[in-house]
Amino acid sequence: MEPDKPIEEQREIQPPVLFLPRPTPRGAVQQLKAVWKLLLFLLVAAELGPSFFYGIGTSLFGRQNGTLSPGFLLFVEVGSFGIVCGLTAMMALVEDRPFGGYGLPLKDAFGGNFWVGFLLGLAEASVLIGLILVLRGYSFGTFALQGSEMLRFGLLHLVLFLFVGLYEEFMFRGYAQVNLSSLAGFWPAAVLLSGGFGLVHLANRGENWVGALSVAVVGLLFAFTLKRSGNLWYAVGLHAGFDWAESFLYSVPNSGEMLRGHLSHAVLQGPRWLTGGSIGPEGSVFCFLTMGLQFLVAAWLFPAKKDESAEKSHSS
Repeated sequence: MEPDKPIEEQREIQPPVLFLPRPTPRGAVQQLKAVWKLLLFLLVAAELGPSFFYGIGTSLFGRQNGTLSPGFLLFVEVGSFGIVCGLTAMMALVEDRPFGGYGLPLKDAFGGNFWVGFLLGLAEASVLIGLILVLRGYSFGTFALQGSEMLRFGLLHLVLFLFVGLYEEFMFRGYAQVNLSSLAGFWPAAVLLSGGFGLVHLANRGENWVGALSVAVVGLLFAFTLKRSGNLWYAVGLHAGFDWAESFLYSVPNSGEMLRGHLSHAVLQGPRWLTGGSIGPEGSVFCFLTMGLQFLVAAWLFPAKKDESAEKSHSS
């Protein structure tokens, strides 16, 4: 295999986004079919699939009370991602499109964009925790793991959050984004799906509307990187890197959930606006600041294509 090219070269040779067509006039029957396919996809991918694997996982790992087992969550996420991949492959056959046209082209798997995104996810979590630390809202505490346990749980969490990124990005910004974009346009679809992305997280223990809003905004960030980079690999890396750093490295709640096997006995203390309270740092006011910085970084890494810039100037 050829080594990954620098991200600047990747931007120059990337093909246009083939799977996000502009909305075109469609007959009522075609529109109705598209809506029903989308609803069926979301029902199975977001509800029936995870519920099925959650039930099996409960029988294998036991009921999850208090902090969640990363092994249990990994089982659910891998199974759920498999369901989304299967559904997307079926839709690709029905709609006569390549599987890679829905956001995860295999030729770009774990390439330069993924690793740049992963490192920037780590960086964002570190800046966020650092800002809370400066205002005395975070303490790392003592180590909760020793010796080989650090490596074992660190790798387990890493694999877990890789699949969290794959599943959530492919479910909300894969086939669903393509389908809805063909009906309403890219950004209306992204807003609707990002809102749903936030609402889904309200099911997490400790989550509230502030955390859900934060998740919805980060959904728009991921959609922005999809629009600019042409696929989801950067977003998957960014998603996985941030979640791993937050949950394992800094050992704080992630969207209201606390996992077993975190690195330290970390403590969040102080006002909710600073620490996020039970939500974790994603509910902190500083999280909206770091997400804004991520938008700027993504805009710099992936400049708008010429046709997109021309379209903006024409519309203005």
